[in-house]
Amino acid sequence: MSDDLDVLWVSSSPVLQRFDKPLLQYLSQYMNVAQWEYRHGKDEAGSIDEAVDLLAEFLTHLPYPLHLAGHGAGGAIALMFARRYPEKVRSLTLLAVSSQPANTWHVHYYLQRQVFTMSREQVLATSVRHLFGEQPHNTTKKLMAVLDRDLDQSPLAHSLFKLTELPLGGVSMPMMICGSKNDPIVNLPTLEGWLKVFKPEDYLWECPKGHHFFHYFYPQQVGGQMLSFWQPYHLNSMPNSQLISRNIAK
Repeated sequence: MSDDLDVLWVSSSPVLQRFDKPLLQYLSQYMNVAQWEYRHGKDEAGSIDEAVDLLAEFLTHLPYPLHLAGHGAGGAIALMFARRYPEKVRSLTLLAVSSQPANTWHVHYYLQRQVFTMSREQVLATSVRHLFGEQPHNTTKKLMAVLDRDLDQSPLAHSLFKLTELPLGGVSMPMMICGSKNDPIVNLPTLEGWLKVFKPEDYLWECPKGHHFFHYFYPQQVGGQMLSFWQPYHLNSMPNSQLISRNIAK
């Protein structure tokens, strides 16, 4: 690990990394960025406590705090780590993380399976529309396979029989909460729940669109907001962010 690391991005599963790359590539033009991913064996149960312990082990020898960030379940890991090891975290940036941090897209998947008589495949197809918007048939099938694998790789122990929760509340360091105006999973009411624990230096921002993976579609706009948030704590200057759109990679 580099001695001059500025930002650590926390990923909850290897299969979702492809959706983080555009944002991380943009940020890496201005900051030293590294990505940490949670992995567990096929015969092992996922655990958010285990993920936090592994992240702490990874950062054991880092002599200074850094900017920690993550999306969805990765953000939930980053949040739990920041609460347990505040001395290691300069700031915390959470993308598409509900004020109840365990309420990820996985919860919505299992709730639909419980309420409606729909198959796993049918709910995955619905989940693709919720998370990415309408996509061509072939792209939808590929994204369904990605989500199917993420259900097995997530550190949050949700299932058809039990939905887990995580402790509510904020953190001691500066915190930025990001969402998308057309994300049906982490919508405005769930984002505004964070305001109850906000400090004066904390910041809530919504991307105009982009659904749940808005940072994939609009990496420059999201990245510009993150750089602006970090500026008082790290940067001497920040680039002008530009709105760009991306298509799902085939």
